[in-house]
Amino acid sequence: MAVANSRQRGNGATLSSDRYAYPVATAPSPQSSRALAELQQTLLQETSQVEESLLALDEEVMRLLAGLDQTEERIEDAEIVRRHVLRDHVRYAAAEVEAAITRCHALQQEAALARARLLLCRSRAKELRRWHLLVRAALDQLGDRPATDGTLEEGLARYRSASRQVFQIVEEERMRIARDMHDGPAQSLSNLVLRAEILERLVDREPERAKAEIQTFKDLVRGVLEETRDLIFDLRPMTLDDLGVIPTLRRLVAEYKDREGMEARLSVIGAERRLPPETEGALFRIVKEALVNVRKHAHARTLEVLINLQPNRVSAVVKDDGEGFDLAAVEQKLAREPHFGIISMRERADLEHGQLEVLSQVGRGTEVRVTLPVD
Repeated sequence: MAVANSRQRGNGATLSSDRYAYPVATAPSPQSSRALAELQQTLLQETSQVEESLLALDEEVMRLLAGLDQTEERIEDAEIVRRHVLRDHVRYAAAEVEAAITRCHALQQEAALARARLLLCRSRAKELRRWHLLVRAALDQLGDRPATDGTLEEGLARYRSASRQVFQIVEEERMRIARDMHDGPAQSLSNLVLRAEILERLVDREPERAKAEIQTFKDLVRGVLEETRDLIFDLRPMTLDDLGVIPTLRRLVAEYKDREGMEARLSVIGAERRLPPETEGALFRIVKEALVNVRKHAHARTLEVLINLQPNRVSAVVKDDGEGFDLAAVEQKLAREPHFGIISMRERADLEHGQLEVLSQVGRGTEVRVTLPVD
């Protein structure tokens, strides 16, 4: 499977990519005029839908803020009760002490989840506003665009499909981040709060045991810190900006080897150097997505990642010895049910005017190749 992306300029009569083709025409035809009007109407509808979504998000943000204020007031009241119960714990049954601590813990977790939802809503609103600006800009320029002939209706259908895919990919990514935050650092921090409550009770009653528990508490804190660092690395590795894509990929492959318990290695051909930020980001994301696919589908024993640095281009090959798949069957399935991992890799290669190729045979593993130009 090969996806070759090109944009020809100059005296050529075509601007092309694997998704769009606009043959240049000297005069509009009735068919293209109708399609252009339909595209304009679609953009207007998209603008309206985005504005409605933004309004709904603003209302959700206000609702979350109001709920968070109420929860924080309840936390203050619960903290007063908790401190009173712990201070005079001998006067209360163990169940009453536990109930006071548990209520504080539950309210704090509720507040943490509300803050996470608030952060996601604001992030989504930011993305929608950016998309709104792009759609409005397209509408503003549509009247000045030369009419084209032949494929505008196909382009319109592709635009609709691409818009749905973009929003679905973004939404899936948000859901993944929220799930990782909830299942990882949020749960661990809630556990730390509970441990701190227990330590607070032990300090006066069983000081020696409290000392032993402090070490466990410190280990838990280190674990939460490591989880947070892993989440940050997954979102945007700091090493990508500080050191470049090669050191970042080395760490990625090394952690993949340790986590998956399989043989994995990275090799580099050519002199290591920094690449343009956009190229480094695209290369990292494509290789990372390829590794995710190996983990989910390949059932491989070994994995090889090869980076080839040339003066005017960089290429990467991700090869595994897993089960492989029927390429033709997968291509047909992709036409009906898009696989957003593959779409993401293709889109990233296309944005950098690069080429992406996937090779696979049943029982003989899979190989992903990507080549990106370097200015």
